[in-house]
This record gives sequence, C-alpha cells and structure tokens, in this order.
Amino acid sequence: MKPKNEKQKSAKSAAVPTKAVKGFTDEERAAMKERARELKAEASRASRTKKPDGEGDVLARIAEMPEADRAMAERLHAIVKASAPALSPRTWYGMPAYAKDGNVVCFFQSAQKFKSRYATFGFSDTANLDEGTLWPVAFALKGLTAADEVRIGALVKKAVS
Repeated sequence: MKPKNEKQKSAKSAAVPTKAVKGFTDEERAAMKERARELKAEASRASRTKKPDGEGDVLARIAEMPEADRAMAERLHAIVKASAPALSPRTWYGMPAYAKDGNVVCFFQSAQKFKSRYATFGFSDTANLDEGTLWPVAFALKGLTAADEVRIGALVKKAVS
C-alpha cells in the first residue's frame, strides 16, 4: 500500500499523452472554408433560380493546379464525362467532383491540396462499388497510363450503375 500522504494519479490523467493536440492543419481549414463558400454560392444561386455552372467551376479549379496535377485532372474530367454523362461536375471542398442527384460520387484531389506526394482519385459512399466486404474507394495517382484510364472509366461507370 502507498502511504496516505502520497498523491495518486487518476487513471484519466495517466492516460493523457503529454503531446498537445494541434487540431486541423492549415490545409484542412482552407478546405473547410472553401466548402462553406461553395455552400453559400449554391444557396445564392438557388435563391436566384440560376442554374449553377459546375462545369465552369471545375475547369477553373483545374486551371489553378500545378502542371502535373492539371494534366491528370483534365484527363480525368474527360474520362468521367465520357464514362458517365449523367454525372454533374461541381466543386467539393475546392476539388473537382462529379455528382448524381446532388450527391458526390467521385472526386479528384490534387497532390498540392494537402501537400501530399501523390494526387488522389476517390469515390464517396454513394458510389456503387461494393464488392464483398472490402473494396478500394481511393486511388493514389502519380500519372495516368492508357490502362489506368480504361480502369478508371470502368470504375466510374460501375459507380453510377
């Protein structure tokens, strides 16, 4: 037994790491602010009954990307439009995305967006890609080959089926 004058640490304080929690990164905060701007713009357009220019917004975002990501984003934009014309281009957290009935199905994230070493092409949970108990929902991209483009096109078609 410990002597009575020795203080005991609570289990809660003993389990707390000494490293301070930093919260969101600057990139994450910027993405959240961008999403808030997108939502405001959508609401503003809806109140004016003006159809949103998702295509223009996506192309503007692609044009802002560094050359390597821009080339991939332009190809992916063409692949998605050809594979699933029913998807509507729009921005999502400042990224090019493609939606069905207002819900994002797939998106492209530039490597620059979160200072990553690779770009990402991903699918949301509304995409119909379920296969068994495990399936990929995002792909790292360092470049695009013809075989990659065919695979992505097939995945996009399946996602909207």
